[in-house]
Amino acid sequence: MSKTRLSLLYPAGYLSIGGISFLFAPQTTLSLLLSNGAYSDLMVRIMGTFLLALAIVVVQIIRVEATQLYFTSVLLRVWVLTALTCFYVVYRDPMLLILVAIIGPGIVLTVLACVTERKSASHGAIS
Repeated sequence: MSKTRLSLLYPAGYLSIGGISFLFAPQTTLSLLLSNGAYSDLMVRIMGTFLLALAIVVVQIIRVEATQLYFTSVLLRVWVLTALTCFYVVYRDPMLLILVAIIGPGIVLTVLACVTERKSASHGAIS
């Protein structure tokens, strides 16, 4: 398994865990994430549903080795990170920073794996 493909296990994991948590224990999950916002169970459970759907997509990307989507996964996570940061500036909910702290390392892992593999491939092509 390539390093980049392996790095996608991280978002698959947090999307699965987050989705299940938001879907089945919305208020407990919000309190564990130190949220100070007022979110209805319905909206949190809808978010959990979408997180699980995204987890399934990421797992399928890993399973079928859809290498063309690795970079797209980075761009999408950067977009989510940017949105969460903007939401934090407006709403000051600590949960948003915790989510940034969860998502951020996965982006770094995938980018580093991509760069490492491209360097290895280019050195292998020269030899």
